[in-house]
Amino acid sequence: MADGVREGSPLPDKTVLTEVVQEPVKIAGASDIDTSSDVPSIPAGPPKPKPKRAPELPIFERKNWLIHLHYVRKEFDTCKSLIKESMAESGGMCEYAVYVQALILRQEGRIQESLELFQTCTLLNPHSADNLKQVARSLFLLARHKAALDVYNEAIKLNERDWEIAHNQGVCNMYLREYDKAKHCLTQALTFKRHEITFLMLGKIYLMEGNINGAIDIYKQAVEYSPENPDMLTTLGLLYMQVTQFQKAFENLGNAMTYDPSHVKAIMAAGSMMQTHGDFDVALNKYRVAAVGTPESPPLWNNIGMAFFGKKKYVAAISCLKRANYLAPFDWKILYNLGLVHLTMQQYASAFHFLSAAINLRPKMSALFSLLAVALSYLEDPDNAKQAYEQAIGLDQKDPNIPLNFAIFLYNKGDKREASSQFREFESRVKAGQMSLDAETQEAATKLATALQVGDSLVWKTQPKPEPQPEAPSDSNANKLPPSYVKEPPVSQKDTGPPEVPPSPAPTPIIPPYDPYEDDRQSRASHHQEAETPTPHPAPNRVMGGLPPLAAMGGMGGKALPALSRTIRQSDIDKLPPPPSTELPPSYDEAIDEHEHPPPSKEKRQMEPAM
Repeated sequence: MADGVREGSPLPDKTVLTEVVQEPVKIAGASDIDTSSDVPSIPAGPPKPKPKRAPELPIFERKNWLIHLHYVRKEFDTCKSLIKESMAESGGMCEYAVYVQALILRQEGRIQESLELFQTCTLLNPHSADNLKQVARSLFLLARHKAALDVYNEAIKLNERDWEIAHNQGVCNMYLREYDKAKHCLTQALTFKRHEITFLMLGKIYLMEGNINGAIDIYKQAVEYSPENPDMLTTLGLLYMQVTQFQKAFENLGNAMTYDPSHVKAIMAAGSMMQTHGDFDVALNKYRVAAVGTPESPPLWNNIGMAFFGKKKYVAAISCLKRANYLAPFDWKILYNLGLVHLTMQQYASAFHFLSAAINLRPKMSALFSLLAVALSYLEDPDNAKQAYEQAIGLDQKDPNIPLNFAIFLYNKGDKREASSQFREFESRVKAGQMSLDAETQEAATKLATALQVGDSLVWKTQPKPEPQPEAPSDSNANKLPPSYVKEPPVSQKDTGPPEVPPSPAPTPIIPPYDPYEDDRQSRASHHQEAETPTPHPAPNRVMGGLPPLAAMGGMGGKALPALSRTIRQSDIDKLPPPPSTELPPSYDEAIDEHEHPPPSKEKRQMEPAM
């Protein structure tokens, strides 16, 4: 039942419903309202016109939005087709289409073609600083830094506070080696707007000038601006390592690894610092983490190899260094380390091979020539070794170990005068540099000074070098010294004239059966012969080459020995034991002959019956 209808009441008839006519309801008092009062009426305005159609874009710019959309999506093929249509419609006068096409060509590596298109944009709109910046950028990529700098100077006239133009001016001046102008432009760019790349380039210029402290100040400002940048923190830590502030270096490297635990550069820097302090196991643990991210890194395998070298695991060190050399065959540091390890293992030919390759890459490194001279000394090539020492001394005027090694080499060759000259050079370098020498270098210098003052000395006479054993090499002092000081080769024999011709080999004798009493029999015969031959008494003045007479024994006061208080009697002699028998057993031949033909005994003859 519907609401409002009582249950059981009859429904109205359909005819009655149709007859009911509803009359409008009137509001009481509505007729009494005076519509002719003084209320002002609002005049009706003219009808509003319909909105006009949006103005059409010029034909040159009509497709710019679509070109931009496809460009930012890196849909370069579609973008090129749209640019081609736009250029055909505009007759090559669409600036934005030419601009985007130049950007696409630059990304494809066609720098010269993009430069020509950017120059076209400059002709279409000569008052645009963006077009000039792109022209300068293309010139910079073509290594035409002077021309790029001139274009940047024109662009900065159109926009004087553009940090990008000031930054690029500083970079161009840096490549032109005008460091003062470069620092001025980069500092000006930082006043306009601070960017990490500007801090990096400014710090790089200070490093190129050799001003490490200035670079540290710049990178400290960069870390203050971007405190969570692991690259900045790692670079600052490396700079602190160069100035031996290891505590600050460790703090910055630790912060870098806090923000990025897998930052390879920070991990390798921390491992290198630990390796420098002798913590080879901890350094290897760090390198193990870095190897997960960059398993094909040549510096990583070089550091791992030198860590094994520090632990005196030479075979493992060579394996890791060989892998690093395979990954970077033209890295002179890896070749230098390979030469040092082979020199330590007494593999002098291999050391010569790697050191020669390193010298071809870095012909101005004195340490390479010093190690090469040591290898040539062991390879018994004194002439080339001497030239290598001379080359090393000419390249480095401060290292005292090179003239010391050269002096030892010359002394071993017998040239004492030149060795003295090189030793004086060593002393002058030590005094001029005010440097402290390690214990082994001081010991070697002391021995050489003593040998040069006294004369021939046995302190440099060494035993012949043993055969190299790769698996268990002998302990060498090369790993305990700086790279410019390595233990010198053993003393070579002095030239005493032409070598003697060896005699022709004698025929092999037939060895008779061994007679154990032959030596005693020969000695007895020689004693018997000496007893028969009288020995001449030497002259008094020629005894032992004219040495003075023997001095009296201590405690006797220089007096003669006193006479014995008791005389020797015959009974004393009779009490002595008899002397040993001088008869010897029969020889081997006599014993064999006696065994085969025994002599007849007297007892046998007595027992034989009478015939």
